[in-house]
Amino acid sequence: MFDSIAGQYDLMNRVMPLGQDQRWRRFVVERAGDAGQGRVLDLATGTGDIAALYKASHPQATVIGGDFSQNMLAEARRRFTDRDISWQACDANFLPFSDDFFEAVTFGYLLRNVDHAPTVLDEVYRVLKKGGRIVCLDTTPPRKNILYPFIRGYLRWGIPLMGRMIASDEAAYAYLTGSTMDFYRAEGLAAAFRDAGFQGVGFKKFMMGTIAVHWGEK
Repeated sequence: MFDSIAGQYDLMNRVMPLGQDQRWRRFVVERAGDAGQGRVLDLATGTGDIAALYKASHPQATVIGGDFSQNMLAEARRRFTDRDISWQACDANFLPFSDDFFEAVTFGYLLRNVDHAPTVLDEVYRVLKKGGRIVCLDTTPPRKNILYPFIRGYLRWGIPLMGRMIASDEAAYAYLTGSTMDFYRAEGLAAAFRDAGFQGVGFKKFMMGTIAVHWGEK
């Protein structure tokens, strides 16, 4: 599915959150901190935005952008030919890196697209050095308040409609919005981070409570 939407993925990422997405990615980079000359993995890198932002902010770091989708990686390489970033195909369930390898691991929209999020969190914990940081950007189900019917309507009908008009793939974006409603609430995902062994876990919500950035430390 991600291979099929790679060509329009960036445009949809700008349109769906009404242009707010880059602000969230900058916040991810800020929470990841400065790795100095160490190594940073941007997992589920997609077309490379977080990896590129991190490299621009911390040019001394070795940045690897990893993704399961070859087409997404091809888009990342095309977009950021001027950045010294290593783009690598990898499976988040079985990361091809040794223990205690990275100063930081970031990812956006990964955990709601895997079969078992705790398995991925365990792998991220394994490859992080002691004191290393995990930062996660993902959707979170909105709370049921006065805005809930409007938010739910936008997720259920508005985004799939944009997917049909912009990316010619309504089904893919119907899946993506459905996975939002079935995903962890922010508090539940924070608990999953703690269960994986991370300390100093926190999160911040954005866009009327439908987006959250979580962080923690090994």
